[in-house]
Amino acid sequence: MAGDEKRFKSAFDSLHALAYFAPEVDEALTGIGLRPGRMPYFAGRSAAMGVVGPEVVAATFYNFNPDVVARVIPRAWTLASPEQVLEARVDGVDKALTRLLGDHVKSDEVAEAAELAREAAAGCTAEGRPLYAAHAGLGWPGEPHLVLWHAVTLIREYRGDGHIAALVLNGLSGLEALVTHVATGRGFLTATAKLTRGWSDEQWAAAEARLRERGLLDAESLLTEAGNALRDRVEVATEAAARGPWERLGPERTARLEELGRGLSRRVVEAGAFPEGVFAQRRP
Repeated sequence: MAGDEKRFKSAFDSLHALAYFAPEVDEALTGIGLRPGRMPYFAGRSAAMGVVGPEVVAATFYNFNPDVVARVIPRAWTLASPEQVLEARVDGVDKALTRLLGDHVKSDEVAEAAELAREAAAGCTAEGRPLYAAHAGLGWPGEPHLVLWHAVTLIREYRGDGHIAALVLNGLSGLEALVTHVATGRGFLTATAKLTRGWSDEQWAAAEARLRERGLLDAESLLTEAGNALRDRVEVATEAAARGPWERLGPERTARLEELGRGLSRRVVEAGAFPEGVFAQRRP
């Protein structure tokens, strides 16, 4: 893994992120009473923390507009309990992975990947990692494909918590973090970032103005030398904070898990895990 975010995303992130796009997951969550739209995402990802308010969800998700979060949280908990949400989410992931992997869901490769990923997740620590800690407190599923999904989710949330710490340390708010990420040319297109994270044109422009005052963006909303240096510091700190799982596995088993993860990710993507055009919304 060698601390490379692109390698993590290509090898494992699809196995986690399919839970936000697969119709089976959405159907499971709306089937217990959650309203269609943003509610299944915010409730599904935050349910491990229990009945929390919009402030906690916005703080741990970080780059979403808190006003958007407040439209569905805490209302979601009046429609379904966190326990119901968690059960439905796993049920939906089970159905989705069974469809996407087909007969391969029972394969030796899935079982091996699940064992390695669970061992890697044991290298995560909870201190200062609220979203990871909440998910780590859940019981492990029984089936290997669900063990794999849960382990990858733990590693993803562990990394995300560390990334937020790096952003805070470098003085970037959630919106400013999003704006500078878009400005790297490696993130969402601006219009997609605004739409999916719920920020208005005025809020985005105000954040850009603040970043220009700090010398981080230029007049064309591109990163300055100082802005690139700041983003580099964020990524270095994120990588340093994310080493636990891979140090636990060691180089040889990490490489094997990466190999298995790439193959399985390729399978789910090719089987239609994500709606057409999702990746086109990102920069090439």
